[in-house]
Amino acid sequence: MKLRQPTDFLILEALEDKGRNVATNLAAHTGKSRKNINTRLPVLEDYGLVAKIGPAERSGLYELTSLGKAALVYQDQYNEVDDFEALIEGPNAGVSSQPAEAQASFVRGEGDQSDDTDLDEADE
Repeated sequence: MKLRQPTDFLILEALEDKGRNVATNLAAHTGKSRKNINTRLPVLEDYGLVAKIGPAERSGLYELTSLGKAALVYQDQYNEVDDFEALIEGPNAGVSSQPAEAQASFVRGEGDQSDDTDLDEADE
């Protein structure tokens, strides 16, 4: 992950402060040219720091992602570490203690049902 300073961090800060936004507004908030902002937003999106959101395919509306928020938290360490991406993703990035299907079933609310079963049997 190669960020351009200070522009990239200014974009992330503007998205954090002002919320989802378009390049024209981000240029005004950062003091950078719209062309510069339009060049950097797709790069930041590729890094997962911002996400392009609708409603239209070509709307150019961007918002800060959780990874982008982490980048802001660790911004002062950007020049001090060899792998900034690993720093902001955290030590357990991509590593899970549960299989993917177990995580998916938990998210869907299909967790352990044993307590409900015990209650059902007691009611009968």
